[in-house]
Amino acid sequence: MTVIGYHCSHERYTPSELLRLACLAEESGFQAVMCSDHFHPWNEAQGQSGYTWSWLGAAMQATQTVSFGMVCAPGQRYFPPIIAQAAATLEEMFPGRLWCAFGSGQYLNEHITGGGWLPKPERWARLRESVDVIRALWAGETVTHRSPYLVVEEAKLYTRPAQPPRILCAALSEETAAWAATWADGVITGAKPKADQARFIEAFRRAGGDGKPIFVQALHAWAPDEDDALRGAWREWRTNVFGSEIQADLKMPSHFEAVASRVRPDDVASIVRLSANLDDHVRWLQDDISLGVDRVYVHNASTHADRFIEIFGQHVLPALDVDKVKP
Repeated sequence: MTVIGYHCSHERYTPSELLRLACLAEESGFQAVMCSDHFHPWNEAQGQSGYTWSWLGAAMQATQTVSFGMVCAPGQRYFPPIIAQAAATLEEMFPGRLWCAFGSGQYLNEHITGGGWLPKPERWARLRESVDVIRALWAGETVTHRSPYLVVEEAKLYTRPAQPPRILCAALSEETAAWAATWADGVITGAKPKADQARFIEAFRRAGGDGKPIFVQALHAWAPDEDDALRGAWREWRTNVFGSEIQADLKMPSHFEAVASRVRPDDVASIVRLSANLDDHVRWLQDDISLGVDRVYVHNASTHADRFIEIFGQHVLPALDVDKVKP
């Protein structure tokens, strides 16, 4: 049974406003919530970047039943034992309601440490080491770890939940999906054309991910007027049309704006499911469900956040065949 969740974008809203939207999403029928974890927004127009871990505690207390997760990058900006402690604290207070997705990060956020930016294979190695440390701490071990990427000295986590959170890997390419299948409890990816997504899923399952959960984050833009939806999506997401290989290496929001200076409104269609017709949104989400994914987190790429959540709760979610048998 596919769960339909709502994505909370810390880059676009103040933490207090995002807290209200998370509660509205639960009231409107979304079954789960996830959020981003940035130090900087993607561009100046977005204009926010609240601290995810503080917000999660408030959001999990304010809601009743929905689970929460985030995508973060332990290893540079985040010392892995502190991430282990933060997640363990949340899971102890709200048992069974937290999952964590870890990725290799973006220079946009990680450069603030002054530690430079490693090539992708080395970021992968650092991520694996970080996950191993986090899992060992959750298991109650005293951890000492020394490598070129990470040093931990006699760390032991005293507050631990009965069951640790699930660890997913954030992946966009088939190559990363296959690598993630060898160590992660599941994978989270972005929405793609159906054939491309099917290949991604097959790469994950074939490499060892069969039976592990697959989550999808899907950018949708809806407004009663399609031009309005397009303007909103272009204003705040035109900086994200270049793919992970470019976006991972840009340093500042101003750099994203510079590379996006020639992006036209119609170009955002490559990353956003954009339509004023709610049937189109139902069809796109039904395509995700038909591929057998476990969760789809809908991310509003346009404006009018309240209306978007309410209209999806009233018309889109009830129309989805979430009980569709997985292949």
